[in-house]
Order: sequence, then structure tokens, then C-alpha cells
Amino acid sequence: MHPAFLYLPGERLSESELSAARIDGHVVEVGDAYIPADLVAGPDVRASSVAALVQPGTAACTQTAAWIHGAGDAPPVVHHVRRCIERRIRPITSARLVFHDTVLPDADVELIGGVPVSTPGRTMLDLATTLHRDPRVLVWMDRLAVAVPGTAELAVVALRDLRRVPGSRVGLAALERLALRRR
Repeated sequence: MHPAFLYLPGERLSESELSAARIDGHVVEVGDAYIPADLVAGPDVRASSVAALVQPGTAACTQTAAWIHGAGDAPPVVHHVRRCIERRIRPITSARLVFHDTVLPDADVELIGGVPVSTPGRTMLDLATTLHRDPRVLVWMDRLAVAVPGTAELAVVALRDLRRVPGSRVGLAALERLALRRR
């Protein structure tokens, strides 16, 4: 998506101008940004709308990555990013952002709209291993399984290969249920 079609509040137009354009039907909200009403809000648009939250050296992950991949219409209230470089970084955090300080391997990162995002399979795996702490991610897992078919099956295989991962039994059970439901 060309950056000219993405309107971030305060850059070219103020928040009040963008709100008025939204009321008039000229633009629609996508994450933290606005796009022309006739533009399709695909993964590149979704990723670009949260690009300011994804700092250098990090990648969108879990719920944020699921939303970028097409899971659901509305973005998560709190976005998640994860370190994707070996060296430690000093994250800029906010109430709208959770920083996970574990390394996301290069093989599990893809660029969408110029923004690093965890792959659908890795996103599903991370959501599954989070399920024991936060049952609300089950909704994101279900939406991701619908948006990107086959992700539950990929995550089952990946989770079975891992050893001593907290939440793996709960996550594996949920993934197997999702995989069976999609057949």
C-alpha cells in the first residue's frame, strides 16, 4: 500500500479533521490510522497502521500479528511486539503496548507493508502457549484459524517438537480442537 493512502492523526491531517472525514464517509479507521473508504484494508494496511508501535528490532506478535493476518475486524486494545534481534534493546513502552523480551527467530518473521510481523504459524503457536495465562486469546486463535487455514495444524506440529514449554498441554489441546473443527 502506498503511504499516501494512510492517514495518521497529526501528520497531514489532525484527529478532528480525520474524524470529520470519517463522519462524511471519506475515510474509515484501521487500527491507529485512517484510509480512504474505498480502499481494501488488507494485511499491508493493517500492518502500516500500527507501524509506529513496532520499534526497530521488534516484530508484531500474538494478538497484533493475528489481526494483521486478517483475524477479526477490530485491532486488539493492547498491541504486542517481540524482540526479533539477538541483542537486547531498550523498548519504548506504553499502556497500549506489551513488549515480550524473547527472541523471535528470523524464520518466523515476515515483512508486511514494511513492518516485521510473526508468521501465521508462529503467531498461532505463541497464542496457544499464552492460553493458560490468558483465555481471551482463544478468540484470536479461532479467528486466525479461519483467516489463514492450516495454521492450527502447523502449530500442532511445532508445539509437539518443543520441550518444557509452559502452557503446552493446554495449548496443544486447543490447537487440536481447532484443527479438527476446520476439517
